[in-house]
Amino acid sequence: MSEAVLRHEIGPAATVQEDRVAWLMEAVLRNRFLPQPDAGSVFVGDGDFRAVGAEFLGHFIRLGGLRPEHRVLDIGCGIGRMAVPLTQYLDVEKGRYSGFDPVEGGIAWCRRFITTAYPNFTFQRLDIAHKLYNPQGKISGEALKLPYAERQFDFVIMTSVVTHLPPDEVLVHLSEVARLLKPGGRLFMTAFVVDGIAAENTSGRRDPRLGFVRDGDGPCWFVPDMPPLAAVGFDDGFLDQALERAGLVITLKSFGHWRGQDADHYQDLYVAECRGAQR
Repeated sequence: MSEAVLRHEIGPAATVQEDRVAWLMEAVLRNRFLPQPDAGSVFVGDGDFRAVGAEFLGHFIRLGGLRPEHRVLDIGCGIGRMAVPLTQYLDVEKGRYSGFDPVEGGIAWCRRFITTAYPNFTFQRLDIAHKLYNPQGKISGEALKLPYAERQFDFVIMTSVVTHLPPDEVLVHLSEVARLLKPGGRLFMTAFVVDGIAAENTSGRRDPRLGFVRDGDGPCWFVPDMPPLAAVGFDDGFLDQALERAGLVITLKSFGHWRGQDADHYQDLYVAECRGAQR
């Protein structure tokens, strides 16, 4: 399903919803009382911390179908870039947020500045090994078992996660997502999908930092002169098959403007749904 089709709704209810989302995003941007880490401590991506968070809040609601009463799991929550705007949307009584990350500093900041004000937001460090973010980690990404009960979450976030994982670990993460989602629950995931258009830069507008080169027979693409896991792209079709293999059904696949095409989001994104009992 394309983003345009997903957004094509007619009637006053859709207008009211869009107005509310736009108002909420603007409120997040203007609220000077929301916690925000020092720029030097932000280790997750580039761009303005508050603006990126507000943008994704809009995507979660409009494209992912996130609702205030949902239970949310944020995989690789970093230093709270997605969590902070969600504090203004998730219902304090019914909504719940759980985030984890291997970087202790980010988790400590989130606990101190988010959980103390929003107790329905919880964070924990998982000592998952990663060559860039946690090289001494004791938990192998290929043997990952997340410490949450089955069928616990309505919405799982993986923003800028598979962009830093090797393919075997992507498969493990998606299998865990399928285990944790309730039937009807959704995964919101961003990625770099490298097809012919992205690889050849036919528009001449591709992000110059992301001149991906295919690694052997694939499915990975890496950026020369950068550590391999600093930015990982995948053959078009690999993530689609990985989601299907995990038992998740793609409801939206939308290419981002990193590749040089017009889009209102930078990375490529997927929304996938858990339908029925896990295989």
